[in-house]
Amino acid sequence: MHAVLMRRCKKLFVHSFESFGSVDGPGIRFIVFVKGCAMRCAYCHNPDTWSRDGAEEWAIDDILDRAERYRVYWGADGGITVSGGEAMIQAEAVTELFEIAHERGINTCLDTSAQPYHQSEKMDALLRASDTVLLDIKHIDDKRHKELTGHTNKNILDCAKRLSELGVPVWIRHVLVPGWTDDEPSLQELNAFLRTLDNIRRIEILPYHTLGVYKWEQLGIKYRLDGVLPPTEESVRKAESILREGVTLI
Repeated sequence: MHAVLMRRCKKLFVHSFESFGSVDGPGIRFIVFVKGCAMRCAYCHNPDTWSRDGAEEWAIDDILDRAERYRVYWGADGGITVSGGEAMIQAEAVTELFEIAHERGINTCLDTSAQPYHQSEKMDALLRASDTVLLDIKHIDDKRHKELTGHTNKNILDCAKRLSELGVPVWIRHVLVPGWTDDEPSLQELNAFLRTLDNIRRIEILPYHTLGVYKWEQLGIKYRLDGVLPPTEESVRKAESILREGVTLI
């Protein structure tokens, strides 16, 4: 009993909630947006989640109690998704959330860019507790990845490989940014990497947009992609075709 009580003492630093998410995992999802992220992606639409300042501390059971108010809408595939910010920063608390969610019969989904990933029992526990992982691969080239996000992609690709080893289903996501992530050689290189994985359930191209630029302005941060336009439908279809070629979906 003491071990159970100890396990349930962690809290999450939360930015906000969304009750009816339809694109962040299978079915209808209750989404927990957490605070804190080390990445500085040039196109980030949630720069207000970078810092933990202003976060609300939520107990695990309180989050799940709130989520279950909407359970009737989830259907057979829905459940809870933890997004960010970067959920992996709070790996132990998210693992606890997911493990208790499973006790309640709730499906779990982790939305991550995997920047904090390193091989460890703690990270393995989080990956195993995730029924689905939405893995956002920003760029396959390490130099371009650093220019785009401020961080290497080596450990992120290691995370993708580890998820494949563990057999955790993933949705691969790639934000298509004209002039940054849409060149054919890079897309083909990313496709070659995806072909080495055995756990991909879906591949998604997310078209770059500017809906979050006002947040940069409010925070007094210079927006690096000023003047970059969203990709055309044709370029999105082409990127989808390249990334999906030869990849076996589970």
